[in-house]
Amino acid sequence: MLFTFIVAFVLIMIGELADKSQLLALVLATRYRTMHVLIGIFVATFTVHFLSAGFGMLVGDLIPQGVLPWVSGLLFLGFGIWTLRGDTVDEQDAEAGKAARFGPILAVAVAFFFAELGDKTQIMTIAIAADPGGALIEVLKGAGASVQHALAAIGISASGEIAPAARFWGVTLGSTLGMVLADALAIAVGRILGRRLPERLLTRISGIAFIGFGILTIAVPYLTR
Repeated sequence: MLFTFIVAFVLIMIGELADKSQLLALVLATRYRTMHVLIGIFVATFTVHFLSAGFGMLVGDLIPQGVLPWVSGLLFLGFGIWTLRGDTVDEQDAEAGKAARFGPILAVAVAFFFAELGDKTQIMTIAIAADPGGALIEVLKGAGASVQHALAAIGISASGEIAPAARFWGVTLGSTLGMVLADALAIAVGRILGRRLPERLLTRISGIAFIGFGILTIAVPYLTR
């Protein structure tokens, strides 16, 4: 579980940089208390990513192992290009956060739930659940006996397989907490800078990271033969 948690946590946190959801968090943080915003984000993200992780595992089990690295790699290349294009907050998403008659936490949760449906981070969660760092596992497996013992300690067998329950909960919790932390940092920096984030720099960092991860995912099975 720890391995999939770390992979999902890091990738989703990187993917959230200057994403629509992060920009929405900044907007909502000007209307509600920061803690209410973060709790609402957690509730919405956990709900969406709980379902996404289950769907991703189902899809991953249906795709042949030889094809899966190509599918995952191409998806991450797509995420990189998607990120480099930049993102904006839809008026509909921002307006959803104004429905506070049921309380600020529920208002934020509703806004984020609909903002996440079909968003990059939801699709990324599905992709991670389908193939949680298979390329990275292959690299680590060839790094020596000590690394093999470390992999076994975090729930990865000698064949590189991860228990289904560990994969599901690792991806669900890692992706949820990665998103919450990214949004919390954005709100903190936004308050310091007056809501002005270096969006272009963040999108470049995130986009290049995903393109590199996509290339690695595709290339590693051929390099380790």
